[in-house]
Amino acid sequence: MTASSPRRTTVTRSRIAAVGAIAVAGTLLLTGCGDQTKKDKGSSSAASAPLAGKLPAEIRQAGVIKVGSDIAYAPVEFKDKSGNTTGIDPDLGDALGKQLGVKFQFQNGTFDTLLTGLRSKRYDVAMSAMTDNKSRQDGVDPQSGKKVGEGVDFVDYLSAGVSIYTRKGDTGGIKGWPDLCGKKVAVERGTISDYLSKAQAKKCPSGKKLTIEPFDDDQLAQTRLRSGGVDAVSSDFPVAAYAVQTSGGGKDFEIVGQQVKAAPYGVAVAKGNTQLRDALQAAMNAIIKNGEYQKILDKWAVGDGALKESVINGGK
Repeated sequence: MTASSPRRTTVTRSRIAAVGAIAVAGTLLLTGCGDQTKKDKGSSSAASAPLAGKLPAEIRQAGVIKVGSDIAYAPVEFKDKSGNTTGIDPDLGDALGKQLGVKFQFQNGTFDTLLTGLRSKRYDVAMSAMTDNKSRQDGVDPQSGKKVGEGVDFVDYLSAGVSIYTRKGDTGGIKGWPDLCGKKVAVERGTISDYLSKAQAKKCPSGKKLTIEPFDDDQLAQTRLRSGGVDAVSSDFPVAAYAVQTSGGGKDFEIVGQQVKAAPYGVAVAKGNTQLRDALQAAMNAIIKNGEYQKILDKWAVGDGALKESVINGGK
């Protein structure tokens, strides 16, 4: 990943000035129709959105899509200095929301629990730099090959690979994955980097063990590298590039080697929830067509990963 990412919640304040009898009359009017006003607000918003009719009725009525996300993965999703959620995914969520007439409400969770939260209906979707692959589509653990739950469908929206980065000027001879043998690498638990590291560890020769330190989020992995506790970190390219660009004013880290395993990110939707899945795909293709999608990716410097069309389950 390459760039920075925004998500925000907007609080609107309104002031009503009223005097004497006008205030009393206004209060009576508001009391009589307050509940109806709330109901109409969501429906009027949906009515003005071109693709609102494609959503399931319960989501359209609620006016909200609950998004499970690990909000510590800059620039895809993270908290800015004011504590607001920001990033690539939140910006895309805002754009999709305009097409569908709903708000995308990002809720924080650790990455490896997002699909569980989706299956339990805590979230409507999971959107968190999640790679679309067959294992997740089928609900299979990629390490053991065992079924771990119902799979999910993905609405694809960005192509990104995986990178390795080290302390700046201290690469330890690491130029690619085989060079991690005999080293320590930090990863975010449950990510493609985690799986790739485990796969590489099996290939390492005797006496050159690859030690993997998994963390709940990428920022903890970066802290471990910064302190010298590990030799490298692996994460998605946009995240690695953003860390290299911003940490210590660009003086902390450097990317080594080329990114590998380029694959699509997808918005995960529970199997069987085809109406929501298809509505999201229609909205994604609408913002691709109208140019808003490319503007968002360019803003975060990930324009090279743009898709020409959003597809369902395009990952291998």
